[in-house]
Amino acid sequence: MTASARGVVQSLTVPVDGGELAVTRWPGDGPPVIALHGITANCLAFTAVAEALPDADFHAPDLRGRAASAALPGPYGLTAHVRDVLALLDHLGRRQAVLLGHSMGAFVAALAAARHPERFPRVVLVDGGLGFPAPPGTDIDTLLQAVIGPAMDRLSMTFEDREAYLEFFRAHPALAPHWSPQLAAYVDRDLTGRSPELRSSCVLDAVRADGADVLGDPEVLAAVHQPQVHGTLLWAERGLLDEPQALYDPARVAAAALDPDRMPTRCIGDTNHYSILYPPAAGEVAAAVRASTPASGGW
Repeated sequence: MTASARGVVQSLTVPVDGGELAVTRWPGDGPPVIALHGITANCLAFTAVAEALPDADFHAPDLRGRAASAALPGPYGLTAHVRDVLALLDHLGRRQAVLLGHSMGAFVAALAAARHPERFPRVVLVDGGLGFPAPPGTDIDTLLQAVIGPAMDRLSMTFEDREAYLEFFRAHPALAPHWSPQLAAYVDRDLTGRSPELRSSCVLDAVRADGADVLGDPEVLAAVHQPQVHGTLLWAERGLLDEPQALYDPARVAAAALDPDRMPTRCIGDTNHYSILYPPAAGEVAAAVRASTPASGGW
């Protein structure tokens, strides 16, 4: 257990196929929220959002193949994540939960809601979940490199010590202006191995399998368009390196023709792909989650 701005933070494990899923919980008396991180991230990406939701019973797993869940074996892919999320909800003894997903985690959330709308009636998708098919024959590693290049590069790098790893992230153009103890803890959770060969905990095969699903699986790409999937899509104004070209823009979002009653969309200004989860934008993400939970506090 550790302390945060909203009190004691708990660590728990959940039995899943092949072992145990590591989950961080920010306890609350309100409805359950399950938060799903990005393709090379970990559960502590959501610290600021969790702290902005003091009443929610907030759970964020390290997804299979990452951080404290890195030892979970394959098969990887988004179907495995959906099974793990269902196992977590069952372990909590809850009938339903709001799903919050960022980046790749948003695709997991949309797929889970499409397959199991009775368990996940509302989703909040943050800079992810709305996909555009890759051209046939595209090499997945090449496309992943094009989309999340620095994050992929990190998986093959080694670092002499923890400070060197922190310095790598402090120099990241999308993170440097937002550096905080929360970000430092998030970065530290990813690190594994022994000095002088510390490295990211992310399993490359897991990243490849998940990336292939996000970029080319027809069911994953169609999930957000399914009539049983209800929620909100929030997207960042800038990209993964804080560049002006973001993952989404008004033209691409409009071309997707999402039903505005079922899946309204909104750009959160002055954010990039990562900073959208940190103050002050974390408050807007939290507000979208709050609006998606039942007023009765049920579930």
